Amino acid sequence: MELNHKRIVVTFLMHLGDVILTTPFMYVLRQAAPDSHITYVMDEKLKDVMLYNPYIDEIITVDKKGKDNSIGALYRIARNIHCKVQPDVVINLHPNERTSFLAWAIGAKKTVGMSHFLFRLWMTTYTRLDRRTRHAADMYINVLEQLKVPIVPNKGLQIFSCPQWQSAVDDLYKAQGVSASDTLVGFNVGSAVPEKRWPKERFAAIADTLADEGYVPVFFGGPMDEEMVSEVVAGMSHTPIVMTGRLGLGELAEAIKRCRLFITNDSGPMHVAVSQQVPVVALYGPSNPKFYGPYTTKCIVLESMTDYEIGKSMKQIIREGKYKGLSVISEEAVLEAAHTLLQKQE
Repeated sequence: MELNHKRIVVTFLMHLGDVILTTPFMYVLRQAAPDSHITYVMDEKLKDVMLYNPYIDEIITVDKKGKDNSIGALYRIARNIHCKVQPDVVINLHPNERTSFLAWAIGAKKTVGMSHFLFRLWMTTYTRLDRRTRHAADMYINVLEQLKVPIVPNKGLQIFSCPQWQSAVDDLYKAQGVSASDTLVGFNVGSAVPEKRWPKERFAAIADTLADEGYVPVFFGGPMDEEMVSEVVAGMSHTPIVMTGRLGLGELAEAIKRCRLFITNDSGPMHVAVSQQVPVVALYGPSNPKFYGPYTTKCIVLESMTDYEIGKSMKQIIREGKYKGLSVISEEAVLEAAHTLLQKQE
């Protein structure tokens, strides 16, 4: 499919980590369509992820859990996009109902990519997501492959910053007594899925050990993680830096960028760290890191299970009752991984 000199709309109303995983797709799309106008339609609360992305000309947001949480609102947004952008092509990157409905309702000359089965009849070209052989980031790029679009090597996950975010993070770190000579190690103890959370007391022990060695632990996460982080900090003998709930997404990326290492559960902030080229120790289970793990070579992944059944979802694995939890990953293994990645940077 020829995409250059077109008005292209990409629809993707998914979560933080998923959105970051589409940044390689956006790079490849721009290389194939350097003279096209590219619009990205996304969840309003995640706008910072794409706000300064140079491969996007325009962002349109949907308050999907707020004022736009209805079929009527989505339809109005779709028709506004149709009138304003007059797209030649809509590329839908996810087959859930909400995103598929939006892509269909825009009414472009061509609608391609993913789709919920209810809307496939109206697709110009339907493509499948390859969930069995490809990492999620490559899975989205494969949509372009299936459309016969030329594929070039991508640059990995990318969130671009701005002077305002940099200045805000500088001020926050200074206010907490962080100096330029400090070596920061970031921690993310939360995850939207409880089964993906490593025990809080083990995070506390690792943070204390690294603090004993001269590193400065920094805890990240959103407002929903504040209670968990408070419990971790309460179990420490050192006083760490706590950024939890204090940062917008753009500032989060900038703050994590200052870290030498990021130790994290499987979560959106893990992908933020990867986007900033920060080495990652990632604690995994029950999702398969082959498909949803760190999209980088600067990582060590520690898995709580190795007998993944291809085709089974995370929810199926948990429901079957065989998943033992992240507690099978030892403190010693995490500390060894952390030391390995830190020593590589010396």
